[in-house]
Amino acid sequence: MDILSAGLTLLLIMDPLGNIPLFLSVLKTVEDESRRRKILIRELFFALLVLLLFLFAGEYLLKWLNLRQEAVSIAGGIVLFLISLRMIFPSEKGIMGEMPDGEPFFVPLAVPLLAGPSTLAMLILLARSQPERIFEWLAAVLGAWTVTSLVMLSSTKLNKLFGKRGLIAVERLMGMVLVAISVQMLMDGISTYLNVLTIR
Repeated sequence: MDILSAGLTLLLIMDPLGNIPLFLSVLKTVEDESRRRKILIRELFFALLVLLLFLFAGEYLLKWLNLRQEAVSIAGGIVLFLISLRMIFPSEKGIMGEMPDGEPFFVPLAVPLLAGPSTLAMLILLARSQPERIFEWLAAVLGAWTVTSLVMLSSTKLNKLFGKRGLIAVERLMGMVLVAISVQMLMDGISTYLNVLTIR
């Protein structure tokens, strides 16, 4: 996987356009526009910190938990598959289920909407599979996060531009793409595990 493919995959998993209605719904209790913007910027930086933590320390976390790379690939594929299915066939409570009331702090905007389990699993896989390219993966993360941040900071305008139906259509399309990515992650994890068993 090259840096562009990695960045695009991360961007699709983070799903900024699909998150617009969720962000607006969570922030609707905050009436002051400038306060909403400050909260949004804060949550975006929280998400970036979590992404960077898993990119650089994810491998050590796996070793500490005694988890194999294949397990992360399979688990990430399953979680991403379930999330992408809910993007295509959403429930009444949205992709992430019921959201807590009040002003958000870290949850649910930063985690799990932006830095979700599938995104974190993807970062661990990238860092562990080709650790010598860590700075390329860093560029991919920063690129995906920057685009996501620009989209989220323009969420009110984009919501008016696309409308509810337009955002739903985009979310369904992204869901279809993510289904394919999740299946590929599952296949890669299972294939790697079977190869390990064969060698043994």
